[in-house]
Amino acid sequence: MNDSAPTPDVAGGQAADELRGRLTRTEIQHAPSSIPGRDIVQVLTEIPVDVSSGWHHHPGEEVGYIVAGKVRMEREDATTQILNAGDGFLIPPGVPHNATDLGPDTGRMLSTYIVETGEPVATLER
Repeated sequence: MNDSAPTPDVAGGQAADELRGRLTRTEIQHAPSSIPGRDIVQVLTEIPVDVSSGWHHHPGEEVGYIVAGKVRMEREDATTQILNAGDGFLIPPGVPHNATDLGPDTGRMLSTYIVETGEPVATLER
């Protein structure tokens, strides 16, 4: 478990700057994985109504759970899904995707990332 207080904007680098103001990301914990060269990062993301995360990808798996709200999850490699509170989702490594909160309230997602050590958790698509 992370002994320090949660920190916002775990996307890292330029992606964090571009996502700031659109959504809030709070790192819950960040620790080395038992898989060599991988870290496990858990993040709570809050997306205001009608706001999108922006098309982005991760250097590893994203295993997520919708805590609150209704979210449209678009993936470059799959059919768009409408996810409600209580639904889980999985995004494979490197797959561009975009999450949009459909309202009526702020969407909240808890995501666990299994990412390459030293890489940013998220990178915006150009």
